Amino acid sequence: MTKKDIVLKVAERTAIKQQDVKKIVQGTLDCIVESLSAGETVELRNFGVFKVKSRRGRIGRNPRTGQQVPVAPKKVAVFKPGLIMKKDVR
Repeated sequence: MTKKDIVLKVAERTAIKQQDVKKIVQGTLDCIVESLSAGETVELRNFGVFKVKSRRGRIGRNPRTGQQVPVAPKKVAVFKPGLIMKKDVR
């Protein structure tokens, strides 16, 4: 499912124009990204939690040459589903 599919389904269910739904969906996603960029946790009740985790640096290996390559530490966004999502997605 793509963002466009989500917009179409929400517009159909709510009888709101697709253009307006698209702005709302994009605005929501932008707010989530901004919060994660600021190091905040985003909790959507009954859906899940988005948060930023730090990964430490390590030594990786180039699969073609087998040569060791340093991998820098980085921050990554992670998602943990809520209880209702876990139950329904089984």
